[in-house]
Amino acid sequence: MKWLTNLFKKEAQEETDPMKKYLIAGLGNPGAEYVNTRHNIGFKVLDRLAQQEGSDFNTAKLGAMAEVKLKGRTVYLLKPNTYMNLSGKAVKYWLDQEKIPLENLLVVTDDLNIPFGTIRIKAKGSDGGHNGLKSIQQVLTTTEYARFRFGISDAFKKGQQVNYVLGEWDEEEKAKLSERLDISSEAIKSFVLSGLPNTMSSFNGK
Repeated sequence: MKWLTNLFKKEAQEETDPMKKYLIAGLGNPGAEYVNTRHNIGFKVLDRLAQQEGSDFNTAKLGAMAEVKLKGRTVYLLKPNTYMNLSGKAVKYWLDQEKIPLENLLVVTDDLNIPFGTIRIKAKGSDGGHNGLKSIQQVLTTTEYARFRFGISDAFKKGQQVNYVLGEWDEEEKAKLSERLDISSEAIKSFVLSGLPNTMSSFNGK
């Protein structure tokens, strides 16, 4: 029976091993009026992943949370309810609460400088003028965390950036969005299971 005791010990260690825990933070704004806006693509990507894995979001402190299991790894999906410019508060709380190492954090956000639907995953970087990333950088006091940028393009007229970002997808974008969400979901699974370098190699530019 010693082998059985050792097995239980091993399983208990794996369950509490911080390296097997991941936080995927999808950025967006809470509220029905923002659901289908370009700025909320972080929420949309997490919704698709949760749906694929049969998980549901529940109200939690500073946001909505879903939990997904991927080959022995626990993945927490976080949609902050703090509004975009206070996203860092929710991200830090859940990193601390679940004792998740910074290298196991991935932040999903929209990016105006990338063509629609294109994925760009990086190990670190500036906030690029994005209020959500700016908040996370300020609260975590570092830019050394992985980010997943989903291109929303910059097809807006001068002075219309805010309206564009907070506007809804056009018909052509809607037709392509589901496929892009599926690919985004696969990229997140790859981050968890295969690591950041492999994921960057496989998905960047797709």
